[in-house]
Amino acid sequence: MSSTTKPKVYVIGVGMTKFTKPQSTGLDYPDFVKEAVTMALNDCNLKYTDIQQATVGFLYGGTCCGQRALYEVGMTGIPIYNVNNACASGSSGVYLCKQIIESGNADCVLACGFEKMLPGSLEAMSSNPDGRAIAVDKHLEVMSDTYGLFPAPMTCQMFTNAGKEHMEKYGTKREHFAKIAYKNHKHSVHNENSQFRKEFSFDEVMNARKIYDFCGLLECSPTSDGSAAAVLCSEKFLQKHPELKKQAVEIVGLELRTDFPSAFSEKSNIKMIGFDMVQAAAKDLFRNAKMSPSDVQVIECHDCFAANELITYEAIGLCPIGKAGELIDRGDNTYGGKWVINPSGGLISKGHPIGATGVAQIVELSNQLRGKCGKRQVPNCKVGMQHNIGIGGAVVVGLYRMADGGSSHHDTTKNGNSHHDNNNNNSSKPESGTLQSDAIFKEIQARAESEKDLVKNVQASFRITVTDGKTTKAWTINLKKDPPFIGESSEKVDVEINVKDEDFVQMAAGKLKPDQAFMQGKMKLKGNIAKAMKLKSILDPSMLKSKI
Repeated sequence: MSSTTKPKVYVIGVGMTKFTKPQSTGLDYPDFVKEAVTMALNDCNLKYTDIQQATVGFLYGGTCCGQRALYEVGMTGIPIYNVNNACASGSSGVYLCKQIIESGNADCVLACGFEKMLPGSLEAMSSNPDGRAIAVDKHLEVMSDTYGLFPAPMTCQMFTNAGKEHMEKYGTKREHFAKIAYKNHKHSVHNENSQFRKEFSFDEVMNARKIYDFCGLLECSPTSDGSAAAVLCSEKFLQKHPELKKQAVEIVGLELRTDFPSAFSEKSNIKMIGFDMVQAAAKDLFRNAKMSPSDVQVIECHDCFAANELITYEAIGLCPIGKAGELIDRGDNTYGGKWVINPSGGLISKGHPIGATGVAQIVELSNQLRGKCGKRQVPNCKVGMQHNIGIGGAVVVGLYRMADGGSSHHDTTKNGNSHHDNNNNNSSKPESGTLQSDAIFKEIQARAESEKDLVKNVQASFRITVTDGKTTKAWTINLKKDPPFIGESSEKVDVEINVKDEDFVQMAAGKLKPDQAFMQGKMKLKGNIAKAMKLKSILDPSMLKSKI
């Protein structure tokens, strides 16, 4: 069915909780959802019994958390879909609701999202407790092969590296990212639902504690608790409830895309964070809606980090590639400029309870289009745009208006990597001397020779450089060869690891997990991340007999 013949879909009710610091309210996720959904239903004077199907977006939680959350509102037996699409979970649920209505299978549906999070950085997406493939292993490989991996929050590294690449290619200044964060914190002062409502000076943003490289604390979205909800309906439903037409917001277009091969093949951090899928989705969105960015006045953009907002300006077509800095310097991203971007404060200041974020963007856009945003109201607001992205990856972009039509080249040996970063061609022999870990490598060699299953399951090669400060040895473990090889070699390997002798011994004894060693800065690695995870199998303490 072409976009011109699809039935129209409308947002008729919206609601959201205040976004708060994790675990600061004493409330659980069903409480958040009940509050947001009740607000959305009251907004359009409907009851939960009017809802025919529902989606619930979230990242953290077990199976059927969506049902558990909505059961606090009512138990009517309707289909409820649990949606997990990384940070685009909430908007992916809205996309599904729109398709349900367009298919004719329902006329009134609910999209909501929530998150109840833990304090600290978001690292669950890169965890690998049972050895299975992680969703972002290919993304991490791009980082490893370009700027390297460091013991800092992975998502921060991803987007900051993309920002570094943008600076190297196009001459973007570090100040441009700070200007975005300064703007969003300033916008957030007038949003009663924001987690942060303090205006920071530009110098405070620039000088805030650094999380990774140039990225400061005030340029990152915080972990948050909260929920948001939206009621969607068909044109037929709206005709039966004409009193709702004055507040109905038409979904002019909504596109969902996932990654293209270029996300990994081009070894570009900008591409890795989803530039091409965002660009493709935005082009389709504007083409199908017969609109352009110049038709838009307000944009809710996924600013998980300031670097992502800057790069998104170019991906969605607000300016030519490489010119986002000029757009920022002109002030075309705030009040008085061409667009007002993130009048809500965005994720950086409003907060980022992951499953709720995409729906909360629709809450803000709907209220902007209705003229209900008070001091942060965007003048002459006719068309709003949404951009919600999740690494892994998925992106949803959308256009909304009132129903009546109104109102550079990467350096692959960055600082922090081992002094053996180039030992793909390193044929130097290990220094003489004895290390505690020598016995462990001998046992690994014995295991590799006797345990066919170990070789079959691992199928990877490692160079592990171990040092005690005086003696350094570089061991090559190649479990792709037949027979397997453990010893000195200059051959290219899948993974390069650098670790202190005492820490390697702790890992072999089961007292320090490899992923803990990495996050604590005790182990540095470079290469294929998925294969690096298999180090656990080699260092299985139940199979190693050394008593050190």
